[in-house]
Amino acid sequence: MTKEKVLEVVAIYREQFEKIETCEIDFSYNEHIDPDEPEDDAGALRHCYGMLDSIEQFVREGRMEKAFRWLGFIQGCLWMSGLYTLDELKNHNRQNLAV
Repeated sequence: MTKEKVLEVVAIYREQFEKIETCEIDFSYNEHIDPDEPEDDAGALRHCYGMLDSIEQFVREGRMEKAFRWLGFIQGCLWMSGLYTLDELKNHNRQNLAV
């Protein structure tokens, strides 16, 4: 993926988070979430929303491997939450495909 493509995908997810009217939070790195608790599921998405700014910063700094890892984490959460299928997520990463 190019830097431009990563930023394009970040924009797609930012729009999705705004569409579902979520806000950003930052979970502690040693905090567990309970997948059976709807509040924790929403919290995971709110944490992902907050990660988008950092991904953009990583891209600006040329830290692409870290940007890819964080983007993959967000994509896993989006799939688990039911917002996107695996095919949709895969297609977001492809060059020159409409999403």
